[in-house]
Amino acid sequence: MGVPVRYGMNPHQSASVEGGPAVIGGEPSLINYLDALNAFALVREADEASGLPAAASFKHVSPAGAALAGPIDEVAAETWRVHGVGTDSPISAYVRARDADPKSSFGDVVALSRPVDAETADFLRTVICDAVIAPGFEEGVVETLRAKKSGRFLIFEAGLDWHPPARERREVLGAVIEQDRDAADLAAALPEKSLDRAHRRDAQLGMATARYTQSNSVVLVRDGAAVGIGAGQQNRVDCVRLAGDKARVWWLRRHPFVRELPMVDGMRRQDRLNWQIRFAGAEMTRTQRTEFAGLFGDKASVRYGESAWREEWSERLDDVTLISDGFLPFRDNVDHAAEFGVGTIIEPGGSTRSDEVAAAAAEHGITLVTTGLRLFHH
Repeated sequence: MGVPVRYGMNPHQSASVEGGPAVIGGEPSLINYLDALNAFALVREADEASGLPAAASFKHVSPAGAALAGPIDEVAAETWRVHGVGTDSPISAYVRARDADPKSSFGDVVALSRPVDAETADFLRTVICDAVIAPGFEEGVVETLRAKKSGRFLIFEAGLDWHPPARERREVLGAVIEQDRDAADLAAALPEKSLDRAHRRDAQLGMATARYTQSNSVVLVRDGAAVGIGAGQQNRVDCVRLAGDKARVWWLRRHPFVRELPMVDGMRRQDRLNWQIRFAGAEMTRTQRTEFAGLFGDKASVRYGESAWREEWSERLDDVTLISDGFLPFRDNVDHAAEFGVGTIIEPGGSTRSDEVAAAAAEHGITLVTTGLRLFHH
């Protein structure tokens, strides 16, 4: 018999869990467990492949962002109010992961591949997140986190010696399904000398992210961070476009016009961030445009209606690596990818139109690497 949890997929469903990480704070639901388990598997694989701390921001059993430790740029530092953070620290990995798609990361499950230190715990107290999973916690950190959300913050501990079994089993509508766990060697799937060290690192991070993202999925990685993830679409080109749109908004948030939006007294950080995202991506409703003008003034309102600055800035986005969990069936995937600054594509290959895909990549000057490895996740 498993241990009862708060509820199953929905509050009207009872559920229980057997095994898995230790719960040392809060009362998780079934989805919390699913997010935590998948997220921790992702960051551990990314850490093992790179030798760097890794972090993921998970929502509804797919990552909103994933990243390796590294430099935090000025925009992320301003947004999340972190300065002087070490480039090899767990907090740098999580800030980079959360900054990719902060609209989706609101209320996420945080996964870290290294023990949570005091600096990271203090940061987690300042953002809207529901849970954290890590291989350990430095002294005093658990007490700090337990104070979050009036004691309802979820804390999972997955020890360094925790390894999922070689076989996995589930029951769906009375059918019992069992299969080997997907433990294929991602590094071995990348042909030798096909990529330099930096792009190989990005490829492996993207492949690990795709492995734990609901299929169909496409992941865009740049400088050790997934900046756009398209998940759970029924056709692949929509995955490319969704991931690309997210990456473009991430990039447009770096434009001076977005950074220069006036500060509004009393506005919360997340509310300001949401307005920046709407402004950058030109995604406001008529009602929001009226409210935006009232909050930020006529100058910002006029800039919202202009497209030239977005187009010019978007053309500067480059050196993006695209990872697809399944083969690219048509060249339109490549054509769209080129518009989002993709310079490298990693895909299984094997489509009946692989020649057309390869020709499209060559036309756009994109390096195409086929792995022969599909990474579907359901």
